[in-house]
Amino acid sequence: MRLHIPTNIRWSDLDAYGHVNNAAMFGLLEEARIHAFWAGDSGHGNDHMATRILEGGPDADTFTLIAHQEIEYLAPIHYMREPLDLQMWLGHVGGASLEVCYEIYSPLQTATAENPQQLFARATTTIVLVDAKTSKPRRMTDEEREAIAPYVEDGIQFKRRS
Repeated sequence: MRLHIPTNIRWSDLDAYGHVNNAAMFGLLEEARIHAFWAGDSGHGNDHMATRILEGGPDADTFTLIAHQEIEYLAPIHYMREPLDLQMWLGHVGGASLEVCYEIYSPLQTATAENPQQLFARATTTIVLVDAKTSKPRRMTDEEREAIAPYVEDGIQFKRRS
């Protein structure tokens, strides 16, 4: 099962070519990832999401560190008022790590049978859970694994690697 996180493009995400800059894309992925996995008040009204298993902030017991990120761009993303449909799932769950997979689509609200959603990019982020006190990776708990289990699917096969 996938999470659908509506993600707005900010004017500052655009570069001189009028499309979302490659570095800004990592920021959009981060916003969606925080919305999907951090517990607490996100201000988005979806705090019931079962995937919200990580506490954020400087006083949290667990920190998340990025071990690897990769993006495959398929089409430029120009500014649009409607939010992108950022689809997320987990491609792999390790002992202390998660591979978050993303597909970034045109807005769901504007899709029709004649004009279906366009896939702009695919991406992955490998996150490592780290114990804040020891600065060492920590294993996921059974409760965390249970919460995210419905969102585990096959990972992304990037075109240049298949």
